[in-house]
Amino acid sequence: MTSQRSLMSAELDRRGFLRGLGVAGAGLALASCSAGSGGSGPTEIVFYQSKPEVIGYFGDLIEQFHQTQDRVRVRHDTASNLAGTFVRESPPDIGCLNYNFEISRYVERGALSDLSDMPEAGRILDELKPLIDVTATYPDRTSVIPYSLMAAAVLYNRQIFADLGLSVPTTWDELIAVCDELVAAGVTPLYSTFKDPWTIAQGPFDYSVGGTVDTTKFFNQLKRQGTNVDSDSPVSFEKQFLEPVQQMQQLIPYSNDNAASRGYGDGNLAFAKGEAAMYLQGPWAIGEIAKTNPDLDVGAFPLPMTNDPADRKVRVNIDLALWIPEGSTKKEAAREFLSFLMQPDVIDAYNAQALGFGVTKDAAPVTNETLVELKEYYDRAAFYLGASQLVPQSIPLQNYAQSLASGADPEPVLRTLDADWRRLAFRS
Repeated sequence: MTSQRSLMSAELDRRGFLRGLGVAGAGLALASCSAGSGGSGPTEIVFYQSKPEVIGYFGDLIEQFHQTQDRVRVRHDTASNLAGTFVRESPPDIGCLNYNFEISRYVERGALSDLSDMPEAGRILDELKPLIDVTATYPDRTSVIPYSLMAAAVLYNRQIFADLGLSVPTTWDELIAVCDELVAAGVTPLYSTFKDPWTIAQGPFDYSVGGTVDTTKFFNQLKRQGTNVDSDSPVSFEKQFLEPVQQMQQLIPYSNDNAASRGYGDGNLAFAKGEAAMYLQGPWAIGEIAKTNPDLDVGAFPLPMTNDPADRKVRVNIDLALWIPEGSTKKEAAREFLSFLMQPDVIDAYNAQALGFGVTKDAAPVTNETLVELKEYYDRAAFYLGASQLVPQSIPLQNYAQSLASGADPEPVLRTLDADWRRLAFRS
């Protein structure tokens, strides 16, 4: 898969990834003529949204949009190869995807149009801008508008904590003490699912690193260093990530004995059945847990990595972001649909059902009983972008995290990560 991505990236460059930009103005003019000519009917736009869990939900939103007007019709594309559509110079007219390195390459090459003049762009929380910019930017453009943000932390069984008289830990020492008390009571402290590498990367790895390192500052500095990334440079994975990874390795032995053979689905089921007191997963797991045990009382708290309670933060990721390609010939129609999706009642309803946090200044507060415990951190911007979200998929970070969870010596693993980043910076 990695080699395929590399070949595709090379193909994008070879064929002139941005050739469509030169004809964008002419294409838009043609679209305007077509949309505005008498008897031509509504303008059809292609909406690319492929997150499996919400395909049906967005299908319903499209129908709602159709009922509000008759100028624009939306075709929901859930299966096309996104890179292929850009190569063929026929990208979707609007997209709504997870904002990570899959989208960053389109941002950095100027393939997404500027949305800064839209009122919706001005409604986005100022605190989110650093998270957007550290992933990717293009000069003088607002290339994406965030739609949903997920806040992930330690899920815990409130009943188990109450039965044993345990308080939510606010420091590293308290966390270890709670784990020891759970072990003494015959309760597995953490349920881990190391069979699926992504659960380690977004869980123990991201929580440990983000609870210690300012990831936004770190990755911005890393980019500025270019190929100068090693133990002697101002920042490097080996230098800044070593201590939190060592702490992660201290925490992992409190996991279930069969963690190496258990995957995400196993973890949701086991936690729902009360087989562990804590579970390092995001809000996407809450609904899955409820399918087995809808009455389970689940709380959430940020993993404390220092002995200063004020250092606690939650891991976040921009789960969905809206964008309109520069090469679209129907930008105005796409903007109309974007404006509909950003209406307060529409975006707030989505985030409520998806267990996301609002990204706009006028967003409704989160009400889910589990996520309410994280609201105070989000409200004061005590959050960090997961490090795993900022490392390109061409670098096998998930596999490195899996090896660290299995007890690998962290120094050579992080040194390899530095070398991978140098090679990536050299190619860029």
